Amino acid sequence: MGVPATVSSTSSTLPWNVHRLPRADGSVFLVTGGNAGIGYFVAEQLSATGATVVLGSRNPAKAENATASIRARIAGARVRTVRLDLADLSSLQSVVESLEVECLDAVVHNAGVALDDPPRSETPDGYELMFGTNHLGHFALTWWLMPLLSAAPAARVVTVGSFAAKSERLDLDDLQSRKGYQPKRTYGRSKLAQMHFGIELDRRLRAVGSTVASVVVHPGGALDSLTPSRPPIHVPTTGARLSAAPAALLVQGKHAGAWPAVRAVLDPAVLGGQLWGPRVFGLRGEPRREPVWNHLADTSVAARLWDASCDLTGVDPGAIPG
Repeated sequence: MGVPATVSSTSSTLPWNVHRLPRADGSVFLVTGGNAGIGYFVAEQLSATGATVVLGSRNPAKAENATASIRARIAGARVRTVRLDLADLSSLQSVVESLEVECLDAVVHNAGVALDDPPRSETPDGYELMFGTNHLGHFALTWWLMPLLSAAPAARVVTVGSFAAKSERLDLDDLQSRKGYQPKRTYGRSKLAQMHFGIELDRRLRAVGSTVASVVVHPGGALDSLTPSRPPIHVPTTGARLSAAPAALLVQGKHAGAWPAVRAVLDPAVLGGQLWGPRVFGLRGEPRREPVWNHLADTSVAARLWDASCDLTGVDPGAIPG
C-alpha cells in the first residue's frame, strides 16, 4: 500500500508533529546510508510507523548494529538490510533485485561521502569519489528503482541535500573536480548536484505523467555532539556534549536533521518539486517548506547536469513513464 492509502486523511489538516508520526503499515521504504548519522534516524523514525524499512549500507556489520538498535527501541520494527555501494554503479541492478519487493513506496537518498583532506580520490569507475557516490550513484540507483516506485500508488524519491550546497555553484565544465581540487567545495557541489537532480527529476516525471514524486530536503545544521546516544552506533562523550551546548541555539542533532526527510516520505501535504528544511533560519527546528533556492531553480544548469549524468552512468531515470 502506498503512503496516501496508509496515512489518515485527516493528517494533512493537523499540525505536523515530529513525535507523533502517522501510521504507514504496509508501506516499504528504502533508506540509503541508513546505518549511521541522519540516515539512521530517518530509518528509526520511519520504523515507528509500522512500515517495512530497508537500510542500504556498504558495511554489513554497521548495518546489523543499526538494525539491532532500531529493534531494541521500537517493538515489532520491520527493518532489514541490503548491501549497497553507490560508488560501484555496476552493482546497483543486483542490489535492487535483492530487495525482493513488488513495489517501493519511497526511497530516501541519504548516503554520502564527505572527505576533509586531499588527495582527490576516485570511484572504481574512475569518477571523483564524492560526486560519483553522492550524485551519480543515486542518479543510477533511481533508474533501477523506478519500476518498483512506479508500481506503488504514489511513491516518493526523497533526496537529502545539504545547507553546504546553498553557497556553492556547479562547474559544469569540471564536474569531476580535476582542477583546483578542494574537498569541502567538491562535497558542497556534489550535494548541490543531488539537489538539482531531485528538482529536475520531478519536472521530468510530471512531463511523462508519472505517479512518482521527487522531493528535496536538507537537514540544516546537524552535529554529532548534539545527537542522542545510540550505542554502539553513536556515543557522544560528556565533554563533546558540553562543548556543543551553546551551538544548540543555532543548530541541532542528527535526530532532528532527519525530520525533513521523514516528513517528505509520510506527509500527503508534501508535493513533488518542493524543498523542505528546518524551520529556524534553515538550520534547526521542525520541518517546513522553504522556497527553492534561486540557483537550484536554474533549469538550464539542471538540464546540462542531467545530460552529463546520463552520459556518465549510461541511464536516464526520467525516461521511464510511471
